[in-house]
Amino acid sequence: MKSLLVALTLSASLLCAQDPGIPAYEDLEFPQLRQVELPDVAEYTLPNGIRLYLLEDRELPLIGGFAMVRTGNLFDPEDKVGLASVTGEVMRSGGTKDRTGDEIDEQLENIAASVESSIGETSGSVSFSCLSENAGEVLAVFKEVLTAPEFRQDKIDLSKTQYRSVISRRNDDAGSIASREFNEILYGRDNPYGWRMEYETLDAIARDDLIAFHKRYFFPANVIIAIQGDFSAVEMRGEIERLFADWTVEQPAVPEFPTVSAKPDPRAHLAVKKDVNQTFLRAGHLGGMLKDEDYPALEVMADILGGGFSSRLFAKIRTELGYAYGIGAYWGVNYNHPGLFTISGSTKAGSTTETIQAVMAEIERIRTGEVTDKELATAKDTVLNGFVFNFDSPGKTLRRIVRYEYFGYPPDFIFKYQKAVESVTKEDVLRVAKQYLRPEDFTIVAAGNPDEFGEPLTALGKTIVPVDLTIPEPKREMAQADAGSLAKGQAMLAKLQEAVGGAEKIAAVTDFVRVTEVTIQSPQGPMKVNQNTQWLAPSRFRQVQTLPFGTMTASFDGTSGWLAAQGQVQTMPAPVIKQVRGGLLRNPFQLWVADRQEGWTVNAVDDAVVEVSDGKGQVVRVEIDQESGLPVRLLYESVQLSGPVSKLEETFDDWREVEGVKLPHKITTTRDGSPYSELIVREMTLNTGLTAEAMDARP
Repeated sequence: MKSLLVALTLSASLLCAQDPGIPAYEDLEFPQLRQVELPDVAEYTLPNGIRLYLLEDRELPLIGGFAMVRTGNLFDPEDKVGLASVTGEVMRSGGTKDRTGDEIDEQLENIAASVESSIGETSGSVSFSCLSENAGEVLAVFKEVLTAPEFRQDKIDLSKTQYRSVISRRNDDAGSIASREFNEILYGRDNPYGWRMEYETLDAIARDDLIAFHKRYFFPANVIIAIQGDFSAVEMRGEIERLFADWTVEQPAVPEFPTVSAKPDPRAHLAVKKDVNQTFLRAGHLGGMLKDEDYPALEVMADILGGGFSSRLFAKIRTELGYAYGIGAYWGVNYNHPGLFTISGSTKAGSTTETIQAVMAEIERIRTGEVTDKELATAKDTVLNGFVFNFDSPGKTLRRIVRYEYFGYPPDFIFKYQKAVESVTKEDVLRVAKQYLRPEDFTIVAAGNPDEFGEPLTALGKTIVPVDLTIPEPKREMAQADAGSLAKGQAMLAKLQEAVGGAEKIAAVTDFVRVTEVTIQSPQGPMKVNQNTQWLAPSRFRQVQTLPFGTMTASFDGTSGWLAAQGQVQTMPAPVIKQVRGGLLRNPFQLWVADRQEGWTVNAVDDAVVEVSDGKGQVVRVEIDQESGLPVRLLYESVQLSGPVSKLEETFDDWREVEGVKLPHKITTTRDGSPYSELIVREMTLNTGLTAEAMDARP
């Protein structure tokens, strides 16, 4: 075996040795890059106003296409941010009048086809792909999704739930925080480019809003359809014309997209994220547009500065200083509004400020001296070689042609751009760096743990602005209260108190220990959880959960708390604290004597429901059986740890007396209308003598 290893090693050495007949990689010569050649695309305008682009491609028996619609989330109303995104998604998932989205899924899966829809910042799209033999069937679905979506309510609810989950998790990743805040700061938060979807704006969106949005922007004169694949252009034109002949909707011309008018913000913005040991950085200012005369030179300049492994930023900050694994620069452009010039990367927390200082030094270097011939040649090759990949297939070529047409670019733009890149000189790079890079205007965003920074950010000489990472909770609709409804609520609560054992007995309970078995409906199936829950008046809480994968302990002292699992202890996060506070409100030994809690209100919603608020944002509705006076169920909203705000409903059953107080021993919970959990009380003891020290004891 040893001799075999030696032989293999020697063989490898021989293979790695330079054959004198093979040139070194530096001496390899390659043919000049081929010019992009645009195929013949047939262009038509149909009688109803649709612009149609057809590209024959008989290589494979496939057909694909898309409709591009002049719309976008820049047209969202300020109080309904997210409307375009939800509309674009539910156009397809909500199905059509004759078929649900699920039925369309099944139909298309059976023939290996797809139809998809979406709406982005400055365009909407409905696309399709299929075998050419199924084109007629798939085009019919494509047409219905584009022109007559049904927007079924269940799919609207599902889409909004998914977006709520996105909102709830938007601070999980430090890199995403840095990118999001950088974009919003540079564009400004007072206009559609910087608006942010929140629970409140999402909750304000109704089915009628989707219908109205679709009606306003989806009409023939506002649509481009492009199809590529195995067909005759003449025959396809006839088929599309016949298919869309009955779509004759008219609307006023769509307005121009908003302009960008943001002012520079030359400050450093710090997003505190203490659960990471790296700092994620963004720095820069507004960039430009694709059609700008100097864009080719700016793209070459940005590649030299931070475009790859051979760039200056990479060589300095990673290779020489060892501060970061990756760092880059990008002169961002858009078709119709400025993009962002962005320097992005991450570094270990201790070198945060030093990394930014090194970045600024490289910015100054490229603004004050010419780049080398090798840097220029490498960057130009990189830009030109990358550009041709936009046209390496008929489908990508067609999309690019249509997008140029959509944004009003001239037909020869592609060729002018290539020639401009080829003609960039060292003098051009220095000129645009001096003219367009404005270090004095740089916005800096850092997401990380400032406790671990080496030098503080103040060493940058910039004003430090804390980033507010609070996720605003949705406004809870509360019943109108007046003297009459408050008095009625008090009377209903008194009846409840009498039914469960009397207000004095309830108020006399100062602690409890409850042992329960909970079955939770998880995505992987039912999961059994054993819980030991302790409460000590007024607001201490401790819970030990035994799960299939281990034990978790949570402790809260009324202000703060901690979580322990797998031998590790961490501070209780804000979302968990909110959950605990909500649970304390719903604790029967506080809720049932809400009239004795300072700052709490009890308001009658109707003859069977009272609404209890703790005055600090926590609200619960209690449905009361009018005959027995016992509480039937609780209705409330809660921010879920693994997702968005949800509507929960707890139903009480199996009432038993414990030391003179009636308590439910079975609680069934639904979340957003679906079964979520079933809790069975195995043991309940009151006034056990719990102490604060015992409640806070760590495992």
